[in-house]
Order: sequence, then structure tokens, then C-alpha cells
Amino acid sequence: MRFSPRAIALPLAAAALAWLLSGCSQTVSLDPAADSNNPRCAAVTVRLPDNIDGNQKVETNAQATAAWGTPSKVLLRCGLPEVKASTLSCVTAGGVDWLVDPTNAPNYRFVTFGRNPAVEVMVDSKNASGVQALEGVAPAIRAGIPSDRACEIKKG
Repeated sequence: MRFSPRAIALPLAAAALAWLLSGCSQTVSLDPAADSNNPRCAAVTVRLPDNIDGNQKVETNAQATAAWGTPSKVLLRCGLPEVKASTLSCVTAGGVDWLVDPTNAPNYRFVTFGRNPAVEVMVDSKNASGVQALEGVAPAIRAGIPSDRACEIKKG
């Protein structure tokens, strides 16, 4: 059986194109949160911005997650258990209350307070602004997950 040069070239060209395209995009590997299939997470993820602090959104491999930057500078996961009480500091950014976990500074972990399910945002603060990241994702969170309580800020 003989194959024409065109019959051989087309599949090879298609394979080469697929290989090139796959090399241009990076998929970030993340673990989904326990409640990532919650419809509220879907409502959040479809509204997330394409850019945060100059970092383009990149593809992830897990439901209800997002990442920005290559390498990633901002990560998001939706579907964590609701936080009802915490000793962590609380800030408000973009109309959303956030608990601030500085354990791995300069990489900061922020978790929504008073929203079910909770959303986690991790920021490499050497390469991205935490405030811009939180304000960037806040409209999607406000639209997708209602708040049922606010942080109480103690004044000394």
C-alpha cells in the first residue's frame, strides 16, 4: 500500500502543531478543595479575571481552582470549609473579609471569612500584590458566594 506525501504530511503537521501548542501553555497542578463541586464555586470560577497585577490567568488541572502568572504568583481554590472563628488577623479587600495567614511569608495565604464554601487565595508577595489579588477576585466571590457574617476587628 502506498501513501501519498500529502497523506503523510497532514497528520505529521497536525501532530507538530499540537505539540507546539501544548508547549506554549503551562497547566498548573493543584489539589481541589473538598467541596470544589459546590455550585457556588462554579459561580465564582466563571467570573474570575483574566489578569491580576500584570499576571495572566493560566490553566489548572483541578476543579474550582485558578492560577495567574508563569510561574504562578497567585493561586485560588474554592470549596474549603467555612471559617466561623479564627485567631488570624482579618482584613477587608474588595468588599470581602479575609483571614491572613503569614505562616509562609513572603507567601501569604488568605481565606474568606463568613462565606460557605470558603475561598483560599495564595500570593507570592515578592512578585504580586496581595491587595491587588484579593481585590481582583473579590467581585467573583461576592457574586457567587453570599456572606453570612463579618469579621470583628478588635480595636486596642
